[in-house]
Amino acid sequence: MDRRPVLVATECEDATADLVIAELNRRRVPVLRFDPGQDFPADVVMSARTGPGGWTGRLTAGTRTADLANARALYHRRPSAYAPQGEGQGARFAAQENRRGLGGVLSALPDCLHLSHPQAIARAEYKPAQLSAAVREGLTVPATLITNDPAAAKAFAAEQPTIYKPLHAGAYDVDGEPAGIWAAPVEPGELDDRVSGCAHLFQAQVPKASDVRAVVIGDQVFCARITAPAGVVDWRAEYRHLTYEAIRCPDAIRGALLRFLDGFGLRFGAFDFALTAEDEWWFLECNPNGQWAWLEHEAGLPLTAAIADLLQHGEN
Repeated sequence: MDRRPVLVATECEDATADLVIAELNRRRVPVLRFDPGQDFPADVVMSARTGPGGWTGRLTAGTRTADLANARALYHRRPSAYAPQGEGQGARFAAQENRRGLGGVLSALPDCLHLSHPQAIARAEYKPAQLSAAVREGLTVPATLITNDPAAAKAFAAEQPTIYKPLHAGAYDVDGEPAGIWAAPVEPGELDDRVSGCAHLFQAQVPKASDVRAVVIGDQVFCARITAPAGVVDWRAEYRHLTYEAIRCPDAIRGALLRFLDGFGLRFGAFDFALTAEDEWWFLECNPNGQWAWLEHEAGLPLTAAIADLLQHGEN
């Protein structure tokens, strides 16, 4: 039996990673789970040395130890950032050393499948790069403007129905409570000098009938049609009122998605499309580490097994 371990780097409470770990446990694949940004160095110990075949050594988290040279895969799910564990210059310095030390070794493990490589994920998170790649691969992309010029924003919004959406889905608090910033329609009269305060992304609004979340795992593509109540622009704001249907991905779209991921060096991507009544697929974005677990139940897609297969057996 192949006893090479799968490393799972994610935050402490991650129900999605739990599904994959449970499946790997069922298959008797050794797993070592840890959160690099929070657990190291207090609860995780690493000792790594260079050798002819790459890095060797051991990684220990709690009672579990993994041989770094024999790690079969690293599932880089959603680990915490390498934050200072304390106050002052020393803590900040240590956090950067941890990121480049532990993070650097994990990124350079020999013969290890990365799902996906942390540096590839970081590159692919930039929406301007995503949109350029989507156009290059033949996907249909709405007209898009990124600007901090109020006059340019007003002119763009006057050309067609327009939405605003953030360039990064980061945390945002409203009255002390975490909240999301959803895509929303904007009118030219709403745009004023506040636009100059940072970069804004404006996009032509697609006359969609539904949405599609396409989850790509290795060379497999799973698609779910998501239908929201009439008038809803961003389905994420209406989770309780959505319906789901597993659908087939058109061959041309499938090929473009695989090329898109290959261009970024990714093995996973959660793509969002707007789908018109004429069955036109409009590319909106790709989250290189996006959520997928709820679609397993809602749309009947075998996503956990597909990820476990890739981590266990590698690519075909």
